[in-house]
Amino acid sequence: MLFSVLAALAAALCYGVGTVLQALGARRTASGAGLDPRVLVRALGQWPFLVGTGLDVVGYACQFVALRALPIFAVEAAQAANLAVTAVLAVPVLGARLHGREWGAVAAVCAGLALLGISSGHEGPAHTHVAFRWSLLGCVALLGLAGWGCARLAEPWRARLLGLLAGLGFGLVALATRVLTDLSFSALVGNPASYALLVGGALTFLLYTVALQGGAVTSVAAALVVGETVLPAGIGIALLGDHSRPGAYGPLAVIAFLAAVAGAIALSRFAEGGPDDPR
Repeated sequence: MLFSVLAALAAALCYGVGTVLQALGARRTASGAGLDPRVLVRALGQWPFLVGTGLDVVGYACQFVALRALPIFAVEAAQAANLAVTAVLAVPVLGARLHGREWGAVAAVCAGLALLGISSGHEGPAHTHVAFRWSLLGCVALLGLAGWGCARLAEPWRARLLGLLAGLGFGLVALATRVLTDLSFSALVGNPASYALLVGGALTFLLYTVALQGGAVTSVAAALVVGETVLPAGIGIALLGDHSRPGAYGPLAVIAFLAAVAGAIALSRFAEGGPDDPR
């Protein structure tokens, strides 16, 4: 299980560095009206965004490995911790300054992840009813409709709500990954979760890109952390059998999860360089 914990941390590292690069590329890209897919195409023409996207692909590969053996609440908390990576990276790259409170938040994230690694039970791909897998695909459709509506709102609610929807999209991707029990080609083609993963991933990427263009980095990052951690973790525990180790590890896992997520939200203003960013 140690390898899976390391894979989750590697994913957070890739996502953290990728976020900085994607924000730089997104802000150099002309925005569109509403939820315009051409925004994503233009953003991919910016080299920082393209490199950041490559790091996201590597990060997802690591996340996929982690989700094969760890509960969703542990893996998604690790993904939220990518804000700690970007916060520390913002110091030398963006010239940001971390004060005592922010370093305390970094410590809370690291401590929370360490305790989650200790308290998490060993999991495997979750066997679910086909109705659950179809429901994931239905949720992707609802996410698209909600994104289309929110993209037409004025700032700052536009960026905040798109950030929350992007977080929920990342959560859907994690849930779809968790229920892929058979990775053979024929099984993947016939599994609705495969399409929820592919379509949901592309839609989430678009939502996140458009949200980053709004410039409300603090709100986007905080909303994304909430969306990608809380609901998927609850579904994993309630429906997919996720659990901690037996005994006193249950309360420890709850405390660790809350510490990691709270620390990540506290660091959200440094997602792409906060108020101290000299740009």
